[in-house]
Amino acid sequence: MSSVLLVEDELLVRELALEDLTDAGFDVTAANDGDEALAILRQGQTFDLLFTDIRMPGMTDGWELARVAKEIIPGLKVIYATGMGETDYEFPITEAYVRKPYTLKDLRKALDNLGFQLVTVS
Repeated sequence: MSSVLLVEDELLVRELALEDLTDAGFDVTAANDGDEALAILRQGQTFDLLFTDIRMPGMTDGWELARVAKEIIPGLKVIYATGMGETDYEFPITEAYVRKPYTLKDLRKALDNLGFQLVTVS
């Protein structure tokens, strides 16, 4: 089972994403913001995927979180999420982007594009 660190400051969005990721077959650890996520990463827990909002309260936004997380866990895959509009960032093959509000189909497509084997939803 793949593991994901889910980072989202909006409670309802975080709970829905947690449910979607769990249904897709992931073991999910959730954090309220980038600072909390960094603390989890620094405790030594490893993940296959970081799914993070880009803009969050605190000192660590999603871009910085991903940069540090990939230093801690080489090969970590990342999905960025934001409701602030399109991004002109050129994503490498190990990263993806979903625009909020995203659907389960959007999320599953991003996961599939990153090479994750997903549980079939019936």
